Amino acid sequence: MVTGYRVQVLAVERVERLLRSVCGALDEAGLAYAVVGGNAVALWVSTVDAEAVRATKDVDLLVRRPDLQRIVEAARPLGLVSEEVLGIHMLVEREHPSPRSGVHLVIAGEKIRPHYRYPAPQPEAHSRIDGVAVLELQKLLEMKLQAFRDIDRVHVRDLLRLGLIDPSWRERLPEDLAARLDDILARPE
Repeated sequence: MVTGYRVQVLAVERVERLLRSVCGALDEAGLAYAVVGGNAVALWVSTVDAEAVRATKDVDLLVRRPDLQRIVEAARPLGLVSEEVLGIHMLVEREHPSPRSGVHLVIAGEKIRPHYRYPAPQPEAHSRIDGVAVLELQKLLEMKLQAFRDIDRVHVRDLLRLGLIDPSWRERLPEDLAARLDDILARPE
């Protein structure tokens, strides 16, 4: 009998395999990408405290629009196919095409949401952590502060708690994002 806990463990392992396999395929194809979202935070957190890593249910990759077709081709041998849902490009498993557990492709230089002020950064702004390209911390922080959902604020608090960023980072940010960092600092919860 598979318990709820075991189902969660299997889901975390599935996301990790998906992340590794897609990043490996893109590296092999020579395509620029950077891990963003919850997995990027998890990879940065793991550089300080692996036990503080939070699980996430999908993979978010920052890519360039001209590379989309080559990305789809590189992912095909992994059993992934291209889908577009509500304007979001993604790769989903051919056999179980769930957008909730796929690879979301964030397009560099374009706004993720129409109401966002800033476009997504370029994938070349990355560091290599545990074998994959991860968006540099400054750009990741800016993306998290722009999105500013509950989970984004939790992620920023994780980065603060582990000393990956600190209050001095506000000086590196545009004023609107610095104000959001101030809001998180005022409510450390």
